[in-house]
Amino acid sequence: MTPMTTKTRGTVLGLLTAVGGLVGLLPAPAAQAAVPGITGPSFSLVASADFTSQPDGASIYSWGYGCDGAPSGFLPARPSGASGPVPTCPAMQLPGPTLIVREGDTVTVTLRNNLPPAAGATSIIFPGFQVASSGGAPGLLTQEAASGGSVTYTFVASTPGTHAYYSGTQADLQIEMGLFGALVVLPSAPPAGCAQGAFSLAPSAYDHPATCYDREYMFQISEMDSRIHDQALAQVQACPTGPCPQVVVATEPYHPNYFLLNGRSMPDDMDTAYAPGYAHQPYDANPHMHPGEKVLMRMIGQGRWQHPFHFHGNHARVLARDGNLLLSAVDGTSLAGPLLFTIPTVSGQTQDQIFTWTGKGLNWDVYNHHPGDGSTCVPDANGYNGVIGSPNYGEWCADHLKPIPVTPPDPTIVAIGQWYGGTPYLGIQTSGFTNTAEPPGTLNQNPQAGYAYMWHSHNEREITTNDVFPGGMMSMLLIDPPVWFIDESQ
Repeated sequence: MTPMTTKTRGTVLGLLTAVGGLVGLLPAPAAQAAVPGITGPSFSLVASADFTSQPDGASIYSWGYGCDGAPSGFLPARPSGASGPVPTCPAMQLPGPTLIVREGDTVTVTLRNNLPPAAGATSIIFPGFQVASSGGAPGLLTQEAASGGSVTYTFVASTPGTHAYYSGTQADLQIEMGLFGALVVLPSAPPAGCAQGAFSLAPSAYDHPATCYDREYMFQISEMDSRIHDQALAQVQACPTGPCPQVVVATEPYHPNYFLLNGRSMPDDMDTAYAPGYAHQPYDANPHMHPGEKVLMRMIGQGRWQHPFHFHGNHARVLARDGNLLLSAVDGTSLAGPLLFTIPTVSGQTQDQIFTWTGKGLNWDVYNHHPGDGSTCVPDANGYNGVIGSPNYGEWCADHLKPIPVTPPDPTIVAIGQWYGGTPYLGIQTSGFTNTAEPPGTLNQNPQAGYAYMWHSHNEREITTNDVFPGGMMSMLLIDPPVWFIDESQ
């Protein structure tokens, strides 16, 4: 089994008390870089084979795109003196490297085929763009790189937003094996009213004032049928050197037994990005936010199945699909995307959404303020505390000072050994934002006293790993007090 860090061990134990839609409290060490990727506009990629890990201890033979040499750079940039895992871009990773470019860039991607000879040719297609190619040989959908060969693709990143890329060769097998990734196109002219967040790639998702955001996370959603991978491995091993007959595996009937967020299953997806325990799965899926922040959710259906990805805490406003803003037919400028709490992740489709959590409607002070503690809430035009820099910025002022209508549970019930489950407070204001309610001597794994909401597939089998619960396509959203610094530097 992949070794778990303190973060994942504590999160899993806390999760076991939160399953079933309960708003639980989980340990929440600092997350790492939101939507990490490599910068262009020129990229050198290689398709190769290796093994990916699953939390049940399985090593799954996979194919994937990776970096053919050091990339030109990583985003978000690593601050001087930053701690945490060092960004890497191996020669094979699942999913492939997230390519980050700017609207209007001429993007060049050179792909070298280092897959085993039995895999045959491979390629990349970039849906939504007019792509020119050089080298390689004609294939069904695009130019392909033969075993040991290369092909170069060139296109203009004409549309901002989130886009997918994936193999256009023997796609039923090669995408299943892991040959897919994400392309993020940053807008060339962000609206003047959008401020650049400390941990966002751009001030806005699109060239539209209603697409400003503060933080962002990528969710590449896929599934895996290990039977297909095992059969591909057997054929590759039967012919280690070419020429070889091409791998042929029956991909139907399809019975996936692993369900992935960014190439990992729960709890591995809640570990940090670039954590050394996942050499070929560098990206995590563990969102953090403060109340009132706008979180951009970049979602891609990279698998064969549609997955109903469900998030607790609030609805999200759909901004765009496949890089196309959903605008009103009446005025042509207002956003017209639906408010959803379950996203149907259609195979091959990308979606961008904005998620915000404020605590509005709970009818109690989620910050646990008390009369006489000096806390204030100055409502803006929408009823939220609009005082920038205030420790309760974004609070729904109508609920300010309303007592929490529950008695904190017996600490012997909410504690699991050294892992403290906590009580439902968003910050304990009177103790310097340190959760002090745990039994004496208990290791405090929730110092910021944040909320955790389960984000997961609404297909129950998909929150298992090889049919064992909990696992699969599941993570947690951590909502931290405004004064708690969420460190998402690399």
